[in-house]
Amino acid sequence: FLPQGNKLWGGRFSGSTDPIMEMLNASISYDQRLSEVDIQGSMAYAKALERSGILSKTELEKILSGLEKISEEWSKGAFVLKQSDEDIHTANERRLKELIGDVAGKLHTGRSRNDQVVTDLKLFMKNSLSIISTHLLRLTETLVERAATEIDVILPGYTHLQKAQPIRWSQFLLSHAVALTRDSERLGEVKRRINVLPLGSGALAGNPLEIDRELLRSELDFASISLNSMDAVSERDFVVEFLSAATLLMIHLSKMAEDLIIYSTSEFGFLTLSDAYSTGSSLMPQKKNPDSLELIRSKAGRVFGRLAAILMVLKGLPSTYNKDLQEDKEAVFDVVDTLNAVLQVATGVISTLQINKERMERALSPEMLATDLALYLVRKGMPFRQAHVASGKAVQLAETKGIPINNLSPEDLQHISPLFGSDVSQVFSVVTSVEQYTAPGGTAKSSVATQIQQLRELLRRLKE
Repeated sequence: FLPQGNKLWGGRFSGSTDPIMEMLNASISYDQRLSEVDIQGSMAYAKALERSGILSKTELEKILSGLEKISEEWSKGAFVLKQSDEDIHTANERRLKELIGDVAGKLHTGRSRNDQVVTDLKLFMKNSLSIISTHLLRLTETLVERAATEIDVILPGYTHLQKAQPIRWSQFLLSHAVALTRDSERLGEVKRRINVLPLGSGALAGNPLEIDRELLRSELDFASISLNSMDAVSERDFVVEFLSAATLLMIHLSKMAEDLIIYSTSEFGFLTLSDAYSTGSSLMPQKKNPDSLELIRSKAGRVFGRLAAILMVLKGLPSTYNKDLQEDKEAVFDVVDTLNAVLQVATGVISTLQINKERMERALSPEMLATDLALYLVRKGMPFRQAHVASGKAVQLAETKGIPINNLSPEDLQHISPLFGSDVSQVFSVVTSVEQYTAPGGTAKSSVATQIQQLRELLRRLKE
């Protein structure tokens, strides 16, 4: 049992804490990741205490010097944790007292771990989101530039996993790039809402020492100051928003991974993954498994779970701080690590995979141009619904005869509709087919080139 009198909160307690309770209560095993931002927050708060007259200049210098020493110990891996270190705040304050004596006890004047920890988490997330955003933009740029290089490659497009219409390979790549730009925008919006300073809110009622919160804001590089102390110490909207944005991002990455897994099978054979992003089988020597993509797909479930868990935690809480909020940090750390890993792996997969243009072209079959056959009749004046029926009859007739639709005779087609003429053979060209989709967003070469140009410009703005 650990004596409670040594705790930051131990004054009104007697006896010792149950060891299992100690384990449940402690967060130092994971929140030590906040060591550097916790020190940053304490340095800023010490300066504010000096300005408000709580600390002398000499005391401030001692505290700042001690905190710098602690930061150096953490960075060198030399900081020694003790069993009594309940969390990162306790550990840093305990070490500060060891270094500079009782003056360390002045640092927490007017500050609560309630406003301290949410400030730490926001500082951590501001830094982390910048790194994640950089990885995300790099992946998006890799998709866009690959689309520009391979713009002339045509393959089947699928709906319901059934062959639908011919599309450009670039149109496929850009469909994923566009989704990722929305993720980039969402992360930017989350970062803007994280950028509100909670420090100076105390436990719940505010700070009684006329602390200069504007100084704190400036020192810690926040954009604004929280409006209400009770809300500031308890709100974790920014955590939920981050996990929500991460969930959508993982949905998009999972979909892309699933597409590429299917395209890499021997049955499709549209692409081959680099050995650097594949593994083999311990039993079957011939296997080359797309484990990189399968892991991206599976990590989506992990991120979804983190979001669902924190939503359930928050749903049951009354106002202000409750210890339940300790659950937020593991969720954030796990999702930050997951995103950083999967984004870099996805970028590697996209930049190194090899496409099989010939297999893609061989998979293009004449019945995929049935819509084009209907549009041929539309251009001859037939209403689309009637043209759809006529084209469907042509498909059925070809299936009945056991021949491709483009091998139906002119007589066969004219029996379906007299509007079919000798020029109908021009319909059965995949290049002609994709080139008719010239409206913005379509798969014609001109439209795809415009998409690439627009995405390059959007990426430039997102990097600013």
